[in-house]
Amino acid sequence: MNHLLCGLAANVNLPSPLVDRLIAVADAEVADHLAVRADLSHAQAVALAARVEESAVRLAYGGRLTASDVDPLARPDVALALLDTGAGPAAWARLLAADPVVGHREKLAGCPDLPPDVVEALTKDTDIRVVAEIAQWAPAHVAARLAAHPHAEVRRAAAANEATPPSALGALVSGDGLPAARHCLVCDRETPPFAHDPHCPRLDCDLRPGASCDGTHTSTTHDLLQAALLNPATPAGAVVGFVDHPSLLLRWALAARRDLPSEVYEALAADPNPGVRADLAENPAIGDTLIRALADDDCHEVRRGLAHHPDVPLDVLVRLAAGTRIGATLLPRTASASPAEVEALAGSPNAAARTLVARRRDLPAEIRDALAADPDAKVVKSIAPHPGFTEPQLRTMAARHGVQVIARIAANPDATPVLLAELARHRPPAGKALRAIARHRNATAPALLACLEDEEARAVAAGHPALPPEVITALVRGSDERSAEAAAANPSLPHPVMTDILSPAPVRAAGSGGLVRPTGPRPPRGRDGRTR
Repeated sequence: MNHLLCGLAANVNLPSPLVDRLIAVADAEVADHLAVRADLSHAQAVALAARVEESAVRLAYGGRLTASDVDPLARPDVALALLDTGAGPAAWARLLAADPVVGHREKLAGCPDLPPDVVEALTKDTDIRVVAEIAQWAPAHVAARLAAHPHAEVRRAAAANEATPPSALGALVSGDGLPAARHCLVCDRETPPFAHDPHCPRLDCDLRPGASCDGTHTSTTHDLLQAALLNPATPAGAVVGFVDHPSLLLRWALAARRDLPSEVYEALAADPNPGVRADLAENPAIGDTLIRALADDDCHEVRRGLAHHPDVPLDVLVRLAAGTRIGATLLPRTASASPAEVEALAGSPNAAARTLVARRRDLPAEIRDALAADPDAKVVKSIAPHPGFTEPQLRTMAARHGVQVIARIAANPDATPVLLAELARHRPPAGKALRAIARHRNATAPALLACLEDEEARAVAAGHPALPPEVITALVRGSDERSAEAAAANPSLPHPVMTDILSPAPVRAAGSGGLVRPTGPRPPRGRDGRTR
């Protein structure tokens, strides 16, 4: 039954009294679906949080609970969720800064807009994990001070904080002007030299895989440098020297930066690791010369990354599209092409160029229609979902290119019910087309009934409101749980069937969970604590 209850919980037409009944029997999985209902009232949210305590945090993040609903001492996790969204009072932050549970204080340290006195208290916390967390999110003046903290883990966190002043970040990279760190998480627990087994079998061990310390806090220092190199606030002059560093991760961190000298990018283009070159290829800061050089890279991922560069020259992009698996996506350079460039691409003798521009969905009618009549099936496949086509145009595409294009035709927003029904009966059946038809807003019963013959399409079609009610009911009562759940979520599911799914209504009574209880009399309980 649980899959049916999950479906009902997602059903937008579930009447409010049945939502109440569903809350009364909900478990954690059902509560996940109920918590995101657009029509969930405040009273229902409070009832759900009381019924399934695990749902309260999600409800708080969704704005369904308020501070008046929560006891921060009984439910600090919910209070922290409200603080994290800016909906919790400052008094809670002061209260939770002294919470005995380290994890709660650590979560608090990551919350935005904390009162200055709470920030200051967290910088002096007895647990270094809390201090590190506040270092990662603290305002500039606090982050600058924590960048000189004696614990390397706090310095690493400050290196990742974009509010840390550039001068402090530069000092963290170079070490100039900073006293040596005295501790790290490794030497806090083990005597150096020590290297943590990446496959450590100890269940109570929370050291990062591969963490090590030889007295100089080896792995934490490396992590600090990586964080600083990834931080856009770190001055370029402080990071350029890492371009030939033996650490792959440090070189890789440079590849996405947009503020480096051209000679650094040229060196990264020759990096032996293709991941570095692939990230560099997408970097908007590299120029035409380097783009053309990377276009000849032997690695597919580098060329694919270059195709996503926003300023790649169109001639290079066309060459990449002809020999690289880019995927059926609109590329940034194609999306920004000028009207003249669009016309040139559409009229190119190169099918790859025409395919690129056919992925746009804002083409002038004359270009759109010309591409629809293209002899190349890949071009037609790309243009087929473009809005504005008439039924005869879509039908002609299907007749010319068959199974190569019908799934994309079925995804066209202007496909008519008659055409969708015809495509659904295509032989041989096309699974992708059936799935597209099953989710199409214009699909009617004849097309949807054909979709039920395909296992994957059935689970989609079962949720379509145009499916006949008696078919939806049969799917709810069928043995295919995926289709049954989708049918239970179908807004056209008859209300008596919804009621039938919820009868009889049963199970454990709710605990308060530290939340205000729903008003009204409680149901009687038996010895086992279950409602009767």
